[in-house]
Amino acid sequence: MPNNQSQNYTGHFAPSPTGPVHFGTLIAAVGSYLQAKKNNGAWLIRIEDVDVTRKIEGADVDILNTLEAFGFEWQGDIVYQSERSEYYQQALDQLITQSLVFPCICSRKQLAESNSDVYPGSCRDRNLPEKNQHALRLQAKDISIKFNDTVMGAQSQNIKQQCGDFIIRRRDNLFAYQLAVVVDDALQNITEIVRGADLLDSTARQIYLQQLLHYPTPDYCHLPLAIDATGNKISKSEGAAKIDINNKEKSLISALNFLGQQAPAELVKSNINDIWKWAIDNWDIDQVPKTKGSQI
Repeated sequence: MPNNQSQNYTGHFAPSPTGPVHFGTLIAAVGSYLQAKKNNGAWLIRIEDVDVTRKIEGADVDILNTLEAFGFEWQGDIVYQSERSEYYQQALDQLITQSLVFPCICSRKQLAESNSDVYPGSCRDRNLPEKNQHALRLQAKDISIKFNDTVMGAQSQNIKQQCGDFIIRRRDNLFAYQLAVVVDDALQNITEIVRGADLLDSTARQIYLQQLLHYPTPDYCHLPLAIDATGNKISKSEGAAKIDINNKEKSLISALNFLGQQAPAELVKSNINDIWKWAIDNWDIDQVPKTKGSQI
């Protein structure tokens, strides 16, 4: 549904094509869509397939078909990260020019033996070019990144102490997720990022990159994750069940209730268009549970 009008608010939904839409995916789609609608903004779709090794053939088409069946309407062309390497390379070159990037030849085994969740800085003194196989890491400064999440509230993370020097291009020469999404968010003029709380810890690194690349920082809104009885995230990697498009009305109402919207009982008898109308009219981000995970 193309829309060339300039929008003050631009949101997006950015699934990875690693499997079909499950309930957790639906929650992120519904939350981001309703935030865009409530703010009279555009809602874009980006297929985050920068890690082509995890891509499942046909999963992107399946995701888009499911969204269409549920009545989602998006603006503009669908962006595929796998087609945008030139933009990521330009950002990488900019960081290299600032002497903020170094090659890392550490193996996974070596990193595991360091007994630290934070990169120990083993290769910080190495310079480019590097003849050995290597990843590229961004130097982490000893600064705290603070932001106010729309749902989760005030957040703060020290880049050097809690993240460490992080990878922006992998050993296999694929660009890392952290760099790719920052470049895409800037190029697509995203004003608010609505996504699952599993990515809350990535936000400080992304804001740090935005600052180094002189990009604007969007607002952030992290939604609670759907978890099972054992406390594990409902995810494609765990084999979560595909959403049944033949029962989409019930699934949409379940997603609204999960997000704290308290859909009236009689809504279950309505068609998908009427459910969306109610959802858009009544969407209240303040009612979303301020927790990283909720059991379904």
